Amino acid sequence: MRLKIITPIIATLALLSAPAAADYYQSPMLAKEVAEGKLPLIGQRLPQPPRVIETGPGAYGGDLRIAMARARDTRLMTVYGYARLVGYDGDYNLVPDILESYEVVDDKVFTFELRKDHKWSDGAPFTTEDFRYWWEDMANDTDLSPLGPPVLLKVDGEVPKVEILDTHTIRFSWSKPNPFFLPALAGPRPPFIYRPAHYLKQFHKKYAEPAALEAFVKKRRMRGWGPLHNSLDNLYDMDNPVLPTLQPWFNTIRPPSQQFVFMRNPYFHRVDAAGNQLPYIDRVLMNISDGKLIPAKASAGEIDLQARNLFMSHFTFLKQSEKKEGFKTLLWDTSLGARIALYPNLHIADPGWREVFRNRDFRHALSLAIDREEINEVIYFGLAQPSNNTVLPQSPLFRDEFQTKWASFDLDRADALLDGMGLDKRAKDGVRLLPDGRRLEIVVETAGEETEQTDVLELVHDSWLDIGVKIFTRPSQREVFRNRVFAGETMMGVWFGVNNGIVTANMSPEEFVPTRQDQYQWPKWGQYYQTEGQAGDAIDMPAAVELFDLFRRWQTAASEAERTDIWERILQINADETFTIGVVCCTKQPVVVMENLKGVPEKAIYAWDPGAHFGIYLPDTFYFERP
Repeated sequence: MRLKIITPIIATLALLSAPAAADYYQSPMLAKEVAEGKLPLIGQRLPQPPRVIETGPGAYGGDLRIAMARARDTRLMTVYGYARLVGYDGDYNLVPDILESYEVVDDKVFTFELRKDHKWSDGAPFTTEDFRYWWEDMANDTDLSPLGPPVLLKVDGEVPKVEILDTHTIRFSWSKPNPFFLPALAGPRPPFIYRPAHYLKQFHKKYAEPAALEAFVKKRRMRGWGPLHNSLDNLYDMDNPVLPTLQPWFNTIRPPSQQFVFMRNPYFHRVDAAGNQLPYIDRVLMNISDGKLIPAKASAGEIDLQARNLFMSHFTFLKQSEKKEGFKTLLWDTSLGARIALYPNLHIADPGWREVFRNRDFRHALSLAIDREEINEVIYFGLAQPSNNTVLPQSPLFRDEFQTKWASFDLDRADALLDGMGLDKRAKDGVRLLPDGRRLEIVVETAGEETEQTDVLELVHDSWLDIGVKIFTRPSQREVFRNRVFAGETMMGVWFGVNNGIVTANMSPEEFVPTRQDQYQWPKWGQYYQTEGQAGDAIDMPAAVELFDLFRRWQTAASEAERTDIWERILQINADETFTIGVVCCTKQPVVVMENLKGVPEKAIYAWDPGAHFGIYLPDTFYFERP
């Protein structure tokens, strides 16, 4: 998987030619509304030109059943819908999607051309006014954005010059390169640098009639117009059914609910090669279930398409039900740098433990004391590879050393490292003692969403006990788990490794550098970067300081060769320091697909970024053979 980067001084990307306006077709579901005058004709609903997807024709109709573990996972429909200003195609090239075209000059000047007559899901025009509203009235309004525009739009503190050239053309420019801009717009959780201004203005003090706005605030029991506006402005979460969207389906039910019904967007901007407006499927039914029950529901034929909450431990169970229930279980590759990784919290609030975790000999010892081969055989049927949390063999940046350093099973060496740290005293049961006399007992916290992590931790428990380190496992809910890590209350967490292990030198190295609060090994350093120093802690470890300096150098690197050198040094530091402890990589992702559902690739990569899980394969092109 390679992301092709545009290197000429000026590069313009446009779309395939569209069918003639008279040759567009729509779902029969919409015919009645058109006949009754509730919807315009199909040619009047599509932008000109629409985006043409070289697929089809598929069959219209049907309900796609999926399952999620939490009501807030309505946001996954934004991920799967994958309507983006620019998005990745199947070869991981960036191409226009919502945009008709774009032009880039030296990664400094980005000119976007919108499609003419593009409309929101409620039929209102989508124009550069929606960008202007977000930039001037939201991103730069302290009532709505106390920290100002997002970090993504700042280069060394410089915000972009935003120019509205006309109703369909907008330009963002910086004096220095911003190589993160387009990839972020194509990501699974894009920054949404536009908003439905026609809807949100009624909740903004600059535009709303004061009495009406005050009535809205009181009705929703908000502290002011700012919280009210922000609560209704969730393009990503899709939890406000009234908020217009550009995604292929829109939510019709406000949470909380045990089922969310997503209806087709009659103004969606994509068509197939024959001129049929997408999506093919009329509705998506998202059922909310306990995550542990989702594999059973999939095996009972109650789900049409599912990967979330399915793990390799469910594979045999699912295969046994395939023929009876009429589905197939695909095994997609994954892009995770490690399927399972342990995250020693370098910001644990306890000073004694913080000193221990920040000693790399301790992290090395823990890594050496994991029997990865055993875990691979017992948990993953021998289909995984023992590995650090690093890039995968498919990446041109891969080196054996990055994957194996400090990852061999060597209890004697681990013991020697711990003894050398002064942790050579033990209790009667063999558990080592900290310098202050406390037992070396680590609580490893999980998000509690599946048993795979706890199964792995049971095996880690046994081998770590052999070197005098005892662990306890504490499951909790994902948000509780994250908040405890952020607050320094969690000693060690377990989660997936880096999302994109199949990187190239032209992709951002931010996952290997302190850049985000949700990097569980160094949350306060990441928060410091995200908030521009207004929260979190400044980096205070030499190796991490070097990582961040390299990250800054990568942003302004003038050649791919220079970016490659920077990437290799970043990966080398991560291998040397073992900031995270990877266990295995290269696992498979089970994907349940009903036999009747067509368009889903048999072989694919299940990845968060780039990829947006199913998003890159455009679920609006999936269809039922017999709706």
